[in-house]
Order: sequence, then structure tokens, then C-alpha cells
Amino acid sequence: MNGLRGAWRQYWVALRAMIVLTIALGIAYTFVITGIGQLALPAQSNGSIISVGGKPVGSALLGQSFTDAHGKPLPQWFQSRPSAAGDGYDGAASSGSNLAASNPAQQKAVEQRIATIEASDGVPAHTIPSDAVTASASGLDPHISPAYALLQVDRVAAARGLPADRVRALVESRMQGRDLGYLGDPTVNVLQLNLALSEMDK
Repeated sequence: MNGLRGAWRQYWVALRAMIVLTIALGIAYTFVITGIGQLALPAQSNGSIISVGGKPVGSALLGQSFTDAHGKPLPQWFQSRPSAAGDGYDGAASSGSNLAASNPAQQKAVEQRIATIEASDGVPAHTIPSDAVTASASGLDPHISPAYALLQVDRVAAARGLPADRVRALVESRMQGRDLGYLGDPTVNVLQLNLALSEMDK
């Protein structure tokens, strides 16, 4: 009998601990952290949404395509890094291709992307940076390398009837340095660059 009472006492203590910890860590902690985020960093807490004229056009954290209805790249826009997430930049299917560089399917995809860029931008294959023809691990990367952005300058300028020097200066003004000065590589956010580009036409 004493053993049974001792067991029930342990169960009761465990149950109370679970209830207290669930309330403290599962509910209270969530509300506190959410409240701090909304007060201190409201834009980031709500998805870093970018709006134009009060209308959301995307997130600074998620890549998107700049193509026509058939998936063909639009020459007047800077193009994003390829995406292997679902049909492209699908947040519900975030992932890389998981194909090795030696995989025939991956090699074929890279070769096709290289051929497309050679034709659209008039550049030799050896000048095309790797991020232009390979997807990121998430498939949602909103950034491209400065090298890929600069490679597209002449095509975008010609499509828009703008001086290439102006477009190049715009790209250079949008380059972001390494995080904390030493983490990662310099990048260019494609959506923000294209929005700034659209302002040049006005």
C-alpha cells in the first residue's frame, strides 16, 4: 500500500511539474518572446515584408522568380538564383535538389542553365559564377553574388534602354557586405535590387 501511495505521489508531482512547465515555457515564454519581437523588431517579426504603394510584393528573406507565364526569364529584370524548392521558391517545399555534382541529372541542369545565360547575357561559360546555375540548400535564397548581379548589367540595361553605367552603379550601391564583417560572402538582394531598378524608369 505504501509503495502504491509513493508511486501516485511521484505521478502527481510529475503531472504538476508538466503543467507548470507547459504554462511557463509553452505559453508564457511564447507570448513574451513574441511581444518583445513585435516591439523591438516588428518588420523582421512579421516576415520582412516589402511593400510598394501599400501592396506587399515579397519578402526580403525569400527569393522569387522574375519570369513570364512560361517560366522564361524576363530580360528587363535581374534574375534570382535557381530554386529546387517545389516549382521554385516554394516555402512549403524548402529544400535543395540533394543531387551530387557528379549526378547526371544535376550536370544536365547546370549545363542547360549555363547555355541559357550564355545566350541571354552574351557571356562565355567560364565567367558565369556557380550561384547562377546551382540552387541553394533551402531553395529560397533571396540573394545572388555581386559577380552574378554585375554579369546581368548589360542585358538589363539594354532591355530597359538605360545606360549600363547607371545600372552598374545601382548594383554596386545594393551590395551587402559579410555579416558582422567576416561571416559569409558579399551578396545582393534580388527583389530589393529590382525594386530600385523599377524606380530608375520613373
